[in-house]
Amino acid sequence: MNKFSIYQYLIILTVLVLGFTYALPNLYPTQPSIQVAYTDSGKSADQVLLNDLQNILDDSNSDHEEMFLRDNKIVIKFKSLDDQLNSKTVLQNTLLDKVIIALNLEPTTPDWLKDLGGKPVKLGLDLSGGVHFLLEVDIETAQQGRLELLLDTYRKSFKEDRIKFTNSSINDLELFFEFPDSDSYNKALRKYRTDSLGINGVQYIITEKPSTNILILEFSDVALKEIRDYAVGQNLTTLRNRVNELGVSEPVVQRQGSNRIVVELPGVQDPTAAKKIIGKTANLEFRLEANSRTSPLRKEEFDFKNNDFATAFLERSVVVSGDRVTNASTGFDESGFSQVNITLDMQGGRAMQKATSGNIGRKLAVLFVEQKSKSELIVDEDGNSVIEQTSYIEKNIISLATIQAVLGTSFRITGVGTPQEASELALLLRAGALAAPMKFVEERTVGPSLGKENIELGMKSIMIGFALVVLFMTLYYRVFGLAANVSLFLNLVLITGIMSLLGATLTLPGIAGIVLTVGMAVDANVLIFARIREELKEKDPQTAIRDGFARAFVTIFDANVTTLIAALILYIIGTGPVKGFAITLSIGIVTSMFTAIMCTRAMVNLIYGNKNLKELKI
Repeated sequence: MNKFSIYQYLIILTVLVLGFTYALPNLYPTQPSIQVAYTDSGKSADQVLLNDLQNILDDSNSDHEEMFLRDNKIVIKFKSLDDQLNSKTVLQNTLLDKVIIALNLEPTTPDWLKDLGGKPVKLGLDLSGGVHFLLEVDIETAQQGRLELLLDTYRKSFKEDRIKFTNSSINDLELFFEFPDSDSYNKALRKYRTDSLGINGVQYIITEKPSTNILILEFSDVALKEIRDYAVGQNLTTLRNRVNELGVSEPVVQRQGSNRIVVELPGVQDPTAAKKIIGKTANLEFRLEANSRTSPLRKEEFDFKNNDFATAFLERSVVVSGDRVTNASTGFDESGFSQVNITLDMQGGRAMQKATSGNIGRKLAVLFVEQKSKSELIVDEDGNSVIEQTSYIEKNIISLATIQAVLGTSFRITGVGTPQEASELALLLRAGALAAPMKFVEERTVGPSLGKENIELGMKSIMIGFALVVLFMTLYYRVFGLAANVSLFLNLVLITGIMSLLGATLTLPGIAGIVLTVGMAVDANVLIFARIREELKEKDPQTAIRDGFARAFVTIFDANVTTLIAALILYIIGTGPVKGFAITLSIGIVTSMFTAIMCTRAMVNLIYGNKNLKELKI
């Protein structure tokens, strides 16, 4: 007789219960919402902000359903997308730079399912929409930074070569040096000409003024292209690292044109945090505090980040910058305050060791460099209110500590504020420093209208395919066909449940993978049933059922393993939509084998297992 043990039935039942439980959140629709957080990462949303938002929406007669505090931000729910978009415009025009406002779709999953870890499948940008950023890399700032480094290099080089100069500065992206005599002028000119010949061509354009002993240096087109490509390439890598830190599934981060980068984040549950992390040009600069021997031209005054009334003078030359950081983690010092543990690369470690070895007893400052934007509500020629944004760079001291020993590749910085600020700073440093600031040229949430149509068409294709398969299997294989149809339904439930549990993102190619899986799942049952028919010619029904399942297993396993290998290769070498297809196909292969071999066999055993069959209709 064909029977399963109680343990086998318990395993099947447990898998199916878990599958249904984690697939259940997908039956609850999402609700349009807005997330509001303070622009300052050190401030958490509070009751004061909630009251301000409530008053603004009430004054503008904006209809909202619910407003509440959650995880350092305020969530506002709406009944319709129109109410959501109108309310966002009202809040942006009123609050400007005070807050970050982001559109979101809030899940309506019941609390008891959330407590079990249940959540709906994330939908890709092509289905549910998502966050779309277009960022522009500030090439002029990258060029300015390269010139400042070049200025510092030539100052040191001229001193070592005993070339005297009376003045040096950067004006309008040009390096300016003035010399006291023609001899120093000619030596510097020869050095310029030697350094100008790079691997890819002439690096500098030299403007000679021998009558006044002035040399002006500016980057050539070749050098500017190298600076632009490096800045965009480094920012591209950094953004990808930051997106990975956010845990976004199947993001798109790619270059557009010469100096722009597109970032698309499907399935993002916290777009406000994403915007803070992605858009922030946060970097560190380690500088020595200026002393009485420091020239007035070689020092700058900076405010402290957490104290607007305290200032300190620092040397202009940077010891080490954040791009030399290889790792950063948070912790607490002996007094219980937050700190960030820094690890530098070898070059950064040598620079830090050289700077601190002869300066024990002096103070070393940690300068936090951040690009910010300022919004202003203006009225255009047509009388429409438009928000105009301008960006600027802000540098504040977050730590000024006395050097008590020679520092190397590993050390810590204190005075970094709250644990949340320390964690954010560590994240930004781990992900890498941006080579140049960026500004948001375009920021939008891709509307779900196209996604809704894609979902409807995709679901229609699945339902039509499913219905045709069910009809064929029922008419052709009768009772066995009904068992296969139930297994097919269970297969779809398990795919959905596993994708929800893993937090995978469903894209339009992913739906194609599910449709393909439906066909493959039926194919496994067809192989089994065809084998049972062959066995019936020579054996009794019970033996034919047993041998049919057993002998078809090898063929099913081989076919599915080869397909699974192909899907894994697609996932490893593919990007974006290709990965979405590979994920659903891989999950579908595993679940289809389970339902075709285990679930169908269990149902056949329950129907025929305890009967003395003389004839089997299949």
